[in-house]
Amino acid sequence: MTSSTSLRAVTHRLTTTPVKELPHLASFLAASLSDCGDILSAPQSQKSANSEAGNALQVHKLKARLTSLLQDRSFEGRWTAVVLVKATVEVGQWEILRECEPWVRGLLGILSKPDPVSTKKLSIITLTRIFHLTYQYQTLVREITTPSLPAFITASLNLVSVKPSSEPHRKLKQETPLLETVLHAFNDLIARHPTVFRPFSAQIHSLLVQIIGSSTSTGSLPEQVVELSQKLFISLHNCAPKNTSGEEWTNACKLTIDSIHRAADHAFRSVIEQWESTDPNFRNATLTRDSSQLVGDDGPDPLGLPGWQGIHEGGDRLTALLRLLSGFMSTRTASTVNIPIGAVLDLTSRLTSVTVPREGDDDNVQTNPEIGREEREGLWIELPRIHVACIDLFSNILASLETGVISVAQNILEQTLWLFEAENFHSGIRAASYHLMKRLLLLVGPSMTKTNLSALSIVIRSCCRDVLPSDTNSASQSQVQSKDKAKGNQGSANADAFLNPALNKGGNQSGAVAFVGLQSAASKLFPILLSSLPVEYMPLPLRIELDRTAILAADQEAMMASVLNPVPLVKGRRVTPSILPFLARRYPKELEVECLLRPRMPVLIGGSGITEAILDEEEDEAVKGVSVDPAKTSLSNHTFENSVPPSFSNQGPSRADVAQNGVQSPSKRNLPEDTHSSDHTLSKSQDGSEEMPQTKKARLQSNDIAPSEDSGPSLLKSKVSPSLDGRPVASISGSQPVPATISKAPAAPATAPSMSAPSIASVSNASASASASAANRIQTTNVQQAGGQADGEESDEEIPALNIEPDTDEEEDEEDVSMEG
Repeated sequence: MTSSTSLRAVTHRLTTTPVKELPHLASFLAASLSDCGDILSAPQSQKSANSEAGNALQVHKLKARLTSLLQDRSFEGRWTAVVLVKATVEVGQWEILRECEPWVRGLLGILSKPDPVSTKKLSIITLTRIFHLTYQYQTLVREITTPSLPAFITASLNLVSVKPSSEPHRKLKQETPLLETVLHAFNDLIARHPTVFRPFSAQIHSLLVQIIGSSTSTGSLPEQVVELSQKLFISLHNCAPKNTSGEEWTNACKLTIDSIHRAADHAFRSVIEQWESTDPNFRNATLTRDSSQLVGDDGPDPLGLPGWQGIHEGGDRLTALLRLLSGFMSTRTASTVNIPIGAVLDLTSRLTSVTVPREGDDDNVQTNPEIGREEREGLWIELPRIHVACIDLFSNILASLETGVISVAQNILEQTLWLFEAENFHSGIRAASYHLMKRLLLLVGPSMTKTNLSALSIVIRSCCRDVLPSDTNSASQSQVQSKDKAKGNQGSANADAFLNPALNKGGNQSGAVAFVGLQSAASKLFPILLSSLPVEYMPLPLRIELDRTAILAADQEAMMASVLNPVPLVKGRRVTPSILPFLARRYPKELEVECLLRPRMPVLIGGSGITEAILDEEEDEAVKGVSVDPAKTSLSNHTFENSVPPSFSNQGPSRADVAQNGVQSPSKRNLPEDTHSSDHTLSKSQDGSEEMPQTKKARLQSNDIAPSEDSGPSLLKSKVSPSLDGRPVASISGSQPVPATISKAPAAPATAPSMSAPSIASVSNASASASASAANRIQTTNVQQAGGQADGEESDEEIPALNIEPDTDEEEDEEDVSMEG
């Protein structure tokens, strides 16, 4: 269905359906209008074509029908009109807004008519939405919002309050079903139109102090209404004259602190406080009520709040004012303000100095003998929620100032730990402390000293207990009960628990549901204890308890933090094992765990081992007669140019020369010392051929065949085998040489295969089979090398004859006979 068809169907339904039945179709028609946005928001200049003329006619019919329904005499018609006006305005945007002034007047008229509460509530919401949408168009603000907003504020205040003619202030009505809706609308509009709200700021202030000062425990006002009133009370500073909103905010904040001190003067009268204020105005506080009367304040206080009676209402007043002060710290302001941090911390120091005494320590608390015990015990009941509000105040300060609160972080930490140590039996205290510690440790945790960490141990152990599931705690309780039973405490045993074990299980589950928020707060703090606190200052038993809790709770983030922050090594203490196996077993498919177990890094090219392997491969190919690809060789040179060790940089001809000239490159067994030694030892014979000088004959023993550690790298371990012409030829079989005797031999013909070896060693007592196989390999290689010189000049280099002279004379004679033959 196209948008034009939808719009035609909506107008047809509105005009043909009876007014009494329209409320049943209102939701369907509003949803259908959302599909007509391209037609309702199209400019008038685009509606000149014939195809668009019909759409323009349908839009005109829709506007006319809604205007008539707003003025209809029936409740059903006006209710339907309010719903469809809001849907049309949101879809049509500027094209509908610029012509919605008649609708605004009709909606304001509904607020003064005896319509149902639902119709008035929808009218307030629709008007607030129209004022919001016109805010981005200054022309529409001047034409629609500015003229209509004062009437809207007046009509809304009349719906929730009464203004006597003789008094400038307003009084809240007893039954105000529209109070929450009105407060929502004022909160949304006051920041954007402060000058319009300025004439009404006094009336709104007088209405808000009644709501804030009311006791939420009586059930007269919901807690959401009180919170909205506190937020609107803080936003009233926007209505101050030009350039004075910051001062107005500061004055309101200080008046709130003064009101809290005044409420504490009356609520804490049953104890003698040890606190002394830094402000002289609070040092000598005088009470206006006799101690024989019920605790309370006759009012009004510095903030203008009405009086209160009873210790319970006193706790409500302190809690409400502390939440109001927290709102001052967390609400955004239109201009720069000066936050009185010193006064706030002075106030919290007073409130936290009075704590609930432990069981049996009532005598250690300095009490006021003029006040009865009932009032004092009532104060002990109210203190935990007052202290929870103090901790929430600290959390809001940290959330707003962040790193700017580091200078007072130690003071905040000390007050919180003092409260936690005294009242950790209260679940609200523990949950609020965990939320605060989470923010605080992220800022100052790594810089904590050993003393601070020792003071924090009570919070850490409590967090470990609250993180664990309820089944674990119940198991420990059952162990305690079993121990009591073993001791013979039969009188306290619960027979129903033995007959029906499901009772204990159900009780544990109900307890777990009651403290879901506490366990969530502890779980958020738990990983930070392992990652933000200095590991070297944490006692080993405390760290073991943290690791154990992380394993039992199966907390992935905590286990990761434990693995990444291991216990440092300490001299004289065994190494603390890591919990990485438990993490890998519990979360084997997580990416973080995979990175810890098997880190995959790119191969680092440039090591000497890789270079030698590639060089050996190239040299083996050259020895076997395989042609070397120049491009491949140049790529290898470019890749390993900066990574080749110095021992390879000065070795005779380069690999490029080897590839171009066909000269055999030295293998890894022919080190630089071989080449240099051969240059000095080889001499020219009379016919121009090189020959080896006569060296002293060495006697070889059976154990001399093994490689010697003292032999230099230039010598080669070889074996002797007969050549093609009957002369012995050396074959290379190892890299470690032994001393040998080299004798002169007549020059061989030029066509004989030659071997370019700088030095050749010989060994005796070699097996015949090994010599034959080695000779075959070398002869094949020599034939290939000689074939490369067939077309060129004959080589002057000739293979020297090897004379293996044994140690005995008989072997020498046999050798001479063989040579002569």
